[in-house]
Amino acid sequence: MLAADGADVEPPSAWILDLDGVVWTGADPIAGSAEAIDRLQAEGLPTLFVTNNSFSRISELEDKLARFGVRADGMVVSSAAAAASLLEADTRAFVLGGPGVMDALDDRGVESVGAAEAEHDGVDAVVVGLDWGLSYGRLSAAVLAIRAGARFIATNTDAMYPSERGFLPGGGAIVAAVRTATDVVPEVAGKPHAPQARLVRSIVDAQMDSSGGRSEPRLLMVGDRPDTDGQFAGAMGAHFGLVLSGVTQATDLPVDPRPAVVATNLKELVDKVL
Repeated sequence: MLAADGADVEPPSAWILDLDGVVWTGADPIAGSAEAIDRLQAEGLPTLFVTNNSFSRISELEDKLARFGVRADGMVVSSAAAAASLLEADTRAFVLGGPGVMDALDDRGVESVGAAEAEHDGVDAVVVGLDWGLSYGRLSAAVLAIRAGARFIATNTDAMYPSERGFLPGGGAIVAAVRTATDVVPEVAGKPHAPQARLVRSIVDAQMDSSGGRSEPRLLMVGDRPDTDGQFAGAMGAHFGLVLSGVTQATDLPVDPRPAVVATNLKELVDKVL
């Protein structure tokens, strides 16, 4: 693999893959991605799927990957899980988000409460992500709870995400609305921030330890967004592999941070690196 400074570096011992823009775009698989992932798994390389999608349940993401021919049970890590990691068990939270956040909080032992209870009785935290059922009433409950002292936790700040319809508003657009109404800066959990980096590194390290691998694995983070995936690679001490099948296009190059490798899609990138 060629590093950004032109030097050769050893091939990765573990791979971390974004989903939107790398494996699929909306409901459509990206050609060659399943084949590339199968090659990584056949070679015994630990492969994690890390996404800022906090709305979907992990089981739904695993099922979607399976429909596209990718084995991923227990290998998907979402920004919802990173957000939940910031809260202690037995605390109470109001969710301006989807079922993925609810599941992650439940797994953590955090109680999710409704809008009326959050507004009138108070909560320890408000967790904000993409919410397809967003309403003015629920937005108001989130704002009032934060103004009353609840922690403001954002699953991510991605302003948009790619779909088969084009680029749609992401969770970051909702986070921005809450921040504007409260004048409170959120704690951000997902890529490229530290909570997600800590969570993913702990999983990779555990996988490498169980397989007898190195204590310091050589990581490659593959994504389509330098501002999230590229910076996330830096937060984990990983190389950054940029694919041009999502948000970033060839006309956007060069980008910062500079990737170690650039490819049209995941299949081409795997072919280049291995």
